[in-house]
Amino acid sequence: MTTELRRLRNYINGEFRDAADGRTIDVVNPATGEVYATSPLSGQADVDAAMEAAAAAFPAWRDTTPAERQKVLLKIADAFEERAEDLIAAESENTGKPLALTRTEEVPPMVDQIRFFAGAARLLEGRSAGEYMEGMTSIIRREPVGVCAQVAPWNYPMMMAVWKFAPALAAGNTVVLKPSDTTPASTVLIAEIIGSIVPKGVFNVICGDRETGRAMVEHPTPAMASITGSVRAGMQVAESAAKDVKRVHLELGGKAPVVVFEDTDIAKAVEDISVAGFFNAGQDCTAATRVLVHESIHDEFVAALAKAAADTKTGLPDDEDVLYGPLNNANQLKQVAGFIDRLPAHAKVEAGGHQVGDKGYFYAPTVVSGLQQDDEIIQNEVFGPVITVQSFRDEEQALAYANGVEYALASSVWTKDHARAMRMSKALDFGCVWINTHIPLVAEMPHGGFKKSGYGKDLSAYGFEDYTRIKHVMTSLG
Repeated sequence: MTTELRRLRNYINGEFRDAADGRTIDVVNPATGEVYATSPLSGQADVDAAMEAAAAAFPAWRDTTPAERQKVLLKIADAFEERAEDLIAAESENTGKPLALTRTEEVPPMVDQIRFFAGAARLLEGRSAGEYMEGMTSIIRREPVGVCAQVAPWNYPMMMAVWKFAPALAAGNTVVLKPSDTTPASTVLIAEIIGSIVPKGVFNVICGDRETGRAMVEHPTPAMASITGSVRAGMQVAESAAKDVKRVHLELGGKAPVVVFEDTDIAKAVEDISVAGFFNAGQDCTAATRVLVHESIHDEFVAALAKAAADTKTGLPDDEDVLYGPLNNANQLKQVAGFIDRLPAHAKVEAGGHQVGDKGYFYAPTVVSGLQQDDEIIQNEVFGPVITVQSFRDEEQALAYANGVEYALASSVWTKDHARAMRMSKALDFGCVWINTHIPLVAEMPHGGFKKSGYGKDLSAYGFEDYTRIKHVMTSLG
């Protein structure tokens, strides 16, 4: 008996469509390794149609009042709550994530984030009007930038879609959003939900591969290109966008240092860090995967972390006892395994280091010690359930190790010494510093990095302002 594959479609100008030339991509459930759907492999004609729809819808959406846009976003948030189980099922099939954790750790924050941006729509601020030149009054206008081309990643397809469309729509922009080619299902469902609420053309989804994303960024219509993805992809987007001076918003990779001092409560730190490192199979640019431990507690900490890894379970989405599911795709499994296979002789695998099962893309929770600062696995993003451990002798060396990578997204410090925590938070060259915790996010605070982790902010009023432009208007009083 042959099971019919689900057919996903683009959402353009208020209707679902196949790719203009009929091309499709197989979509694989990473928990089983089996194809369960097809999605469009969109080409230039599809990108043109989506951009045309978004451009046509922009003037009317731009001219809505903040109160009107707030009402729309609040309706979207309510609809997400009402369709929560559908979204959870689609996301789990997309990614293999545990259903229970998706229900508690993703849907509630997503709804809260949409509601935050609904409120932010009514709080755009600027300098007060005033006479800065005799006989002249100046005012500042904040305006939407226009059509936004947005590309979401495969690690959090549903939540990253929210981080993209919510501030853009709240500010009065229209959107063309592309999910990853491996995880389109939940984004297509989001299009169905939003499409029943916003005017046609305001929100569009096109599915496809890397070339589809390139065509979006290079298209002359968007005023802004926003991507969450790898450093390589971000560099390509920035280069393409530079040709017609588009605004660019980049949230790229991470290699978060977790600096653990000798006065730390080891048991609590290990418990929290292991969850923050292994959650979502470590497929998180802020994951706690590069631990730096003071030499006086190094051995005790490594032993406790290895035990925590051994006690951490990965498995199928409907198993409520698992912390994380599979890696997203076969290539990612190969990449993670490759880092372990290429470990230098001085490294020691304390736990894990192997694939789990022969079906799907599961990888064991892994801890590696004995590493040096210039090792490949320290300098490059693994994006898997792998925590590395290095030893440091003092605060100066800890900072040198922590800052000694090309990424600069997130970090954490673990100590009971308040002054030391403040010194470290000042000196750590990362967009976020957590103290005695790692990974919590709130809608009111910005998320974004420095260096090769990109620029621009997600979440918060700062992220909202990224989707606006500033205009000075001066009028004569004579």
